[in-house]
Amino acid sequence: MKKNFYLSAAFTLTCFLFISCTKEDSLSATDNSSVVASASIDAVNEMDIQTGTQVSFDKLTAKKTGKSLTSSCGTVTMDPITSTFPKTFYVDFGTTGCVTNGITRKGKLKITFSNYITETGSTMTVERVDYSVNGNKVAGKIVYKNTTTTVPQWTRTVTDGIFTDTKGDVYQNAGSYTIKQTAGVSTLTLTDNTYEMIEGTHTVTKQNGAKITLTVLEPLVKNFSCDYVSKGKLKVESTLLNGTINYGNGDCDNKGTYTQNGIEFPITM
Repeated sequence: MKKNFYLSAAFTLTCFLFISCTKEDSLSATDNSSVVASASIDAVNEMDIQTGTQVSFDKLTAKKTGKSLTSSCGTVTMDPITSTFPKTFYVDFGTTGCVTNGITRKGKLKITFSNYITETGSTMTVERVDYSVNGNKVAGKIVYKNTTTTVPQWTRTVTDGIFTDTKGDVYQNAGSYTIKQTAGVSTLTLTDNTYEMIEGTHTVTKQNGAKITLTVLEPLVKNFSCDYVSKGKLKVESTLLNGTINYGNGDCDNKGTYTQNGIEFPITM
């Protein structure tokens, strides 16, 4: 979900902040490298959750292990092999890496299910083992917990996150989001599904102490049939950074805006 937006928007924001220096002196000393890192971190988290979901639907129905994961070049095995929960799977992308949709992943994901992820109270835990994405080393754990009461809902909690970029800069990260399915619940098709990130906050801290916080301001809407988040807002904050990312009004397009100090800049996802 939204990985393409986050990766392109992050670098675009860097340019926005540079341009705004000529308009707003308060931004002139901003270290915005954490914005780029936080966007990349969130993209990887979403990617790994999606991989875990694929494993759940492909492997928890007594299918054979050792089969390549759907839509991925990773090979999935169950270890130990068991017919009861908890069940642990490893998605192995190899030491030299494999490429899917232009993204190179190396190492392994360890994914443990306490039960079917559609069951209330169940958890899917994703851990990284010597893992990297496009040369960025990624460590830490994601717990995806089903908190459904009336409609499907999950919390996504990241702990002990460490992101080391290709320059060697290290970013610690942690946080939690709540995701709710708001459409398509009563059907067996995916194309009518809609998901909303309704609340949550994620923080990223650089090794020099610089910190950025992203908070859901208005629910982020993602339709399964659309490649992009089409609606919602994120609050962006750091020492000098204080703005809002706006995903739009619901149109299925690749447009958005970043606003700070009353100045609005277009974003192309």
